[in-house]
This record gives sequence, structure tokens and C-alpha cells, in this order.
Amino acid sequence: MHRTLPVLLLALVPALGFAQSTSQLSATDAARALAQEAVIVDTHIDAPGMLTDRWMDLGSDAPGREFDYPKARAGGLDVGFMSIYTSAKQDEDGVAWQAANEMIDSVEALVQRHPDRFALLHSPGDVERLRQGGRVLLPLGMENGAPIGDDLANLQFFFDRGVRYITLAHSAANRIADSSYAIERKWNGLSPFGRQVVAEMNRLGIMVDVSHVSDEAARQAIELSTVPVIASHSAFRHFTPDFERNISDELAKAIAAKGGVVQIPFGTAFVDPRGAADTQAHFRAINDFNQRNAELRAAGKPDLDRETFNREWSQAHPAPQTPIEAVLDQIDYAVQLIGVDHVGIGSDFDGVDGELADGLRTVADFPNLISGLQARGHSDADIRKILGGNLLRTWAAIEAGAR
Repeated sequence: MHRTLPVLLLALVPALGFAQSTSQLSATDAARALAQEAVIVDTHIDAPGMLTDRWMDLGSDAPGREFDYPKARAGGLDVGFMSIYTSAKQDEDGVAWQAANEMIDSVEALVQRHPDRFALLHSPGDVERLRQGGRVLLPLGMENGAPIGDDLANLQFFFDRGVRYITLAHSAANRIADSSYAIERKWNGLSPFGRQVVAEMNRLGIMVDVSHVSDEAARQAIELSTVPVIASHSAFRHFTPDFERNISDELAKAIAAKGGVVQIPFGTAFVDPRGAADTQAHFRAINDFNQRNAELRAAGKPDLDRETFNREWSQAHPAPQTPIEAVLDQIDYAVQLIGVDHVGIGSDFDGVDGELADGLRTVADFPNLISGLQARGHSDADIRKILGGNLLRTWAAIEAGAR
């Protein structure tokens, strides 16, 4: 069971009406109306990787997918950052550049097939114009800076292709920064090249994203940046002790002090302590598995089978069933800690194998989140900020800083 709210928040429960359980509620008419009227921005949807694995037309109903046009419109989603994700393995194999460009191509193809339903988004100033007619707007966020390689000029290349934030690293250290998941700390934060990357991102107007990186890398990036930074999909470590992938209170306050935002994900691996513990253990087990295979190869013996390892791990560690309250608690805590102007949403839809909080299973479910926030006493004005207003303000400040 997820942790209860901190003492300070619990003191507010009677006054704000937090006592009512929201997991048993269906979205109210008021919540559905606000979902359609407000600008909803989700900073992390992993649809592009799935498109390149197996093409499916997301302009129509796409069974089994968490993002498609009908679901987006049902939920009121206006802006969905498409995650251009590359793995540490792709980086190691030298194919991250190719994979990133293929994913960008797939998003462009989707928009070209349905210009009445989708539009690429390159600037927050274009949101109101482009969303007219019910379009869902698709900016790009690069998850893992690996495709940049060791050439700063590639930042300009990907900016020109539409990338508007870059998660500096992912599950392992790259040329830019250390990862929160990796045991090894190659750079003790940012590499010398990574410091140049942050400066060039500031110059171009690409948002610096500190989700996934080590605490020290995040701290250095926040200090070095001349404009606000974001955490595109990071829950709060307060609820998941020792899980560095989630953001610490100290770093969240530093992001807010710089004018940035922390975007809350919906995945059980982030918002449920049981899921977080399993995720942390999984990465440690992978590290041990890789070390064992290295020893076997050195001894001239065959590797252990990765598919067998993955299957056995999944069977032994089923995802916990997590109520929507776990996400609402994260948002409440964030609002209390860093202020309502610095909180947003970055779901991780299509990126966590369906391991999501109850009531937040697809982009059609944003009214459930809104209904839960309303039931907990948040004003509609504040909910609008959380849904997208804060991210758009931050993005605009970063864009202005580049100019």
C-alpha cells in the first residue's frame, strides 16, 4: 500500500475534503467538461517506439495502445510529447542516431496521414492556433541524449527536426551524464561534454530534462542552466525511499526555484513503493546478469539466456495493483512542497507495459484525474495549471531565454 500523505498535508484533509476515496468514483460531468476546455499537456508518451516496432495507425482506434486520436479526444488531451526513446544497448551498438530518426519519421508520417487530427508542435505560442478543429498536437521529447553522439552540432539537427526536450541519460551513463539506475558513476554527474550540451540546449531553446539522471547530474544541470529545467516524468522519492529514479525533495525545490516543473507519471514503478522497489531490484539484477555473462564469455562458456531471465523475473515480480490515489497523493505532495505553479503530468503511457495506476490506463482517462483533484479540493484554476499551464509557461520561458 502506498504511503499516506505527510503530516502537513493530513492536517489539510478535513478542510479540503480529501477524506473521500476517489478510486471508487467515475469522472463527474464537471471533470469531463474541464478536460475538454482546459489545455492538457502530457510530457511523456512512448508511442513512437511502438510505431517503429509495429506500425499501427494511431489516427483511428488502436486496440491495445494507450494513445490514439479517439482516446486522446475523449480524455481532452491537447498536447502529447512523443518520446523519442533510445536504449543504452542501442547507444552501445551505435544505432541510436538511426533509431531516433526513424521514430521522428514515424511521427511525421502519422501527422501527414491525418492533418485534420494531428499537428507537429514546435513552440508553445502555436498551441491555441494549431489545436483548433480538435487536433492533438505532437511535440517531440528525446528520452536519452545518446543520439547526439559526441557532436554538439547534432543538437541543432534534432532541434530542426522538432525535438524540444532531451532527457540527458536513461538507464546507463552515456557521453553526457550518469544515470540514476546505474551502479557505476562514470562522471560523478555531468561529463565535460555534458556541460557543453546543457549550454547548447539553453542556446537553442531545448528543455533540459533531468528525469532518469543521477542526483549529482541533475544538481549540476540545474545549476548550470541559465533557464528553467524540467523533470519530464518523475514521481517523488518521498514515497519511494532509496529509489533514485524518483526526484528528491531537494532537487524538486531547486527545479521550482529556477522556474521549472516536475511532471508526475502514472506508472506503478514510480508511484507505488512496491513497484519502485521491484524496479530498483530489477536493474541491480540486470547488472549482476551482465557481469555473470561477461565472466562466462571470459571462460569460453555460452551466455545465459536473456529472454529466460526476463520471463522468470516477470513471473516472480508481478506489477502491484495501484489505486489512483497513489498519483493524487504525489500531486498533493508536490503542490505542498514546491507550489502549484511547478507541477504537471508526464504519464509514461505506452512506456510501462500497461503497469499503470487504476483509473489512469489510457489518455482517455484524464477526466478521472481531474475528478480526483476536484474531490480533494483543488480549484479548477489550479487544476488547469497542473494539466498543462505550468509546462507551457516553462517552455515559453526557455524559448524566450534562447532568443
